[in-house]
Amino acid sequence: MKRAITKRMSVAAVGGVLLAGVAGAAFAEEQVGDGNDVDVSVTIEDANPGVLAMSVAGTSSALAEDGSTATVRQFTGTLPTVTVTDTRTAEEIPDGAYWWVEGTASAFTGDAGQAPIGAENLGWVPALLNDDGSGAVAEGDNVAPALDETEAPNNVGLEGRELLAMAVTSEEAIGSWQANAGLVLQVPVDTAPGSYSSTLTLSLFE
Repeated sequence: MKRAITKRMSVAAVGGVLLAGVAGAAFAEEQVGDGNDVDVSVTIEDANPGVLAMSVAGTSSALAEDGSTATVRQFTGTLPTVTVTDTRTAEEIPDGAYWWVEGTASAFTGDAGQAPIGAENLGWVPALLNDDGSGAVAEGDNVAPALDETEAPNNVGLEGRELLAMAVTSEEAIGSWQANAGLVLQVPVDTAPGSYSSTLTLSLFE
């Protein structure tokens, strides 16, 4: 009797092993059909896109008397160098865009209560300093002081907005450009002596 029970238990154990083997075979991995590929792509934009910017090499310009006559006192100087830099690519520049720099001056104010000298008395002669001959950038026209009647009708001074330099198109002017201007102040001979100051504001537009 004892031997019969032992025999049945052995068979049951073997059967358990066989069942486990069958179950494992049922869950074996088997690929169905061909595999499919997915291409993964990404576009990373430039973290530092190009810019259009202007800088000025100085913050002041002192005028000295030069070329005065019996009726007009004249003072001349030089505008600090203005640099316009465009680091954008052609794709970053809007179609048809162009940039320009203009300047306008305030009246000269005396330091001791003298009557002010109007901004129309200050003129300039713009100059492009690194002209490469391409014509991509051009300087503005000469603007004479109001007292210089020989230059009429361009003797309006810098009371209004006057052109220093401009690009024909921004796309053609990618790079760095420099310009300055000779400054000319003319006043009547009876202008009160003393120190005068004016602010010449330069602005970049596109």
